[in-house]
Amino acid sequence: MSDHGQFSNIAAEARVWRRQIHQQPELLFDLPKTAAFVAEKLKAFGCDEVVTGIATSGVVGVIKGSRGEGKTIALRCDMDALPISEQTNLPHASKIDGMMHACGHDGHTAMLLGTARHLTETRDFQGTVVLIFQPAEEGGAGGRAMIEEGVLERFGIEEVFGMHNEPGLPVGSFASRPGALMAAGDRFMLTLRGRGGHAASPHETPDPVLATAHLVTALQSIPSRFTNPLDPVVVSVTHLAAGAANALNVIPASVQIGGTIRTVDPKTRKAVEARFRDMITGTAKLFELEAEIDWRPGYPVTINDPAMTTEALAAARTIAGEDHVDGDYPCTMGSEDFSFMLERRPGALIWLGNGDSAGLHHPAYDFNDDAIIHGIRYWDALVNQRLS
Repeated sequence: MSDHGQFSNIAAEARVWRRQIHQQPELLFDLPKTAAFVAEKLKAFGCDEVVTGIATSGVVGVIKGSRGEGKTIALRCDMDALPISEQTNLPHASKIDGMMHACGHDGHTAMLLGTARHLTETRDFQGTVVLIFQPAEEGGAGGRAMIEEGVLERFGIEEVFGMHNEPGLPVGSFASRPGALMAAGDRFMLTLRGRGGHAASPHETPDPVLATAHLVTALQSIPSRFTNPLDPVVVSVTHLAAGAANALNVIPASVQIGGTIRTVDPKTRKAVEARFRDMITGTAKLFELEAEIDWRPGYPVTINDPAMTTEALAAARTIAGEDHVDGDYPCTMGSEDFSFMLERRPGALIWLGNGDSAGLHHPAYDFNDDAIIHGIRYWDALVNQRLS
C-alpha cells in the first residue's frame, strides 16, 4: 500500500493548481490558458516529452520509468469547463461570466498534474506512462479528435485508464464495474412542417402542434413498450418551439422538437434510432405534415474492459481498502467521451468519491479538494501495478 504521507505535499500543491484552473474556466477546444498551464508544469517537472496542440489544445506528457523498457499505458483526464454561471460564492469561484468548472475537470487536471510530478521524481516503474490532458469532453468529442490525430499510435499506447469524480460517493471511495459503465448519449432536433393558418379553421390546416402533442407522448412508448425493461433506455424531449405569444389565433406552420436518447447496449442504440425515425415519419404522415429529422450521434457506450477493470479495482483497493471500493457500481445514463478511447484500447474508467457535494453540471457544484490525494495515490498505485 502506498504511503499516504509522501503524497501530502503534492496534494497540497495540486489543490492550489485546481483553484487556479477553476477561476479561469475555458470551453471545448478553446483552452489556451489551461493548456499552457498544464504544459508549463509538465516541462518543469521534467517529463521526457511534452507535446501540445493535439486536437487544438490537447497536451500529452511522456514519462519513462527507471527500470527499463516495458509496456506503455495512458492516464487520461479532461480539461474543459461548462457554459454555466457559477453560484457557489467561494473565494476561488469562476472569474469568467457564464463559465464554470461544474463537472470537476479542474480537479481531474490537477490530480493528473500531481501524478506527473510524483512519477517524474520517482520513476520507479518499468515502461512508459503517457499522460493525456484532453479538451472538449463536454459535447465536443475531444477524445475522438485526439484519436483521429493519432495520439494512440504516436505514443504507442497499449492500455488507457480514466477517472471521474462522483458526487454522493464518499471521499476516499472508488467505484466501477466491468462492461457498460455509462450510456451512449444521442441528441435530436426535428421539425414538423404544415402550412399555417387560422386557429378558427383547424380543418383547413395541418396542425403541427397537435401532432407534436401526440408525438411527445408516443416517444415515451419506446422505452416502455419497445425495449426490454431490463435494458435501460431514456427518451427525453427537452425543447419545444412553436408559434408566437402575440399570435394566439394562429396555427403555426412548423414546430421544432429537441431532446436526447440514452442507451446502454450498442444493438439497442441502433434499434431505438430506427424506431424513433419510424415514429416521426409515421406521425407526420398521419397528420399530413412533413418531417425533417436532424439526428446527432453522441458519445458511444462507455464499456470497461473486464480484465482492465479488475486491475483498476485492485489498484483502488490497495489505497482505499476493500470496504471503500465498489466493484459492481450501477451503470449511469450519463455519457462520457472516454468511451472513444475504450473502443480502441483495453482500459477502464473508475469513479472517485466527491462526497456530499452538489451534482455534476449544477451551478453550486465544486470539486472536493479532499479527494485530490486519493486520486493521485490511485494513479500511482495503478502505474505500479501495470508497470511493475
